[in-house]
Amino acid sequence: MTTTDQTAAPFAVRIPEVELEPEPLDPDQIVSGEPVVTGKVLWESPDGKQLRGIWQITPGVVTDTEADELFVVAGGRATVEVEGGPTLEVGPGSVAVLREGDRTTWTVHETLRKAYHITLS
Repeated sequence: MTTTDQTAAPFAVRIPEVELEPEPLDPDQIVSGEPVVTGKVLWESPDGKQLRGIWQITPGVVTDTEADELFVVAGGRATVEVEGGPTLEVGPGSVAVLREGDRTTWTVHETLRKAYHITLS
């Protein structure tokens, strides 16, 4: 389910039950392990600058450069090290905020599934 119309009807999904699609992970981002990333955009603003969806990653260690994001962890555990900033321990029920441009290292201990809202500039 993807909608781009801000006037679309309200909706609710069960995060664990949403079928996800493969999302390529740049091999240069993989530090260790064989993590696999999947996801699904549930809503996108007409200008493409706001995204809401579900994202999942299997165990391993990866690096990333973040967007402006708020996310809630539905399952799994990870340690997110923000370069020059805090180390975040996230698990079921955690809410986290990342800033655009944050360089991070994700150590995924258990397959992590999150619901997110991203704002792109």
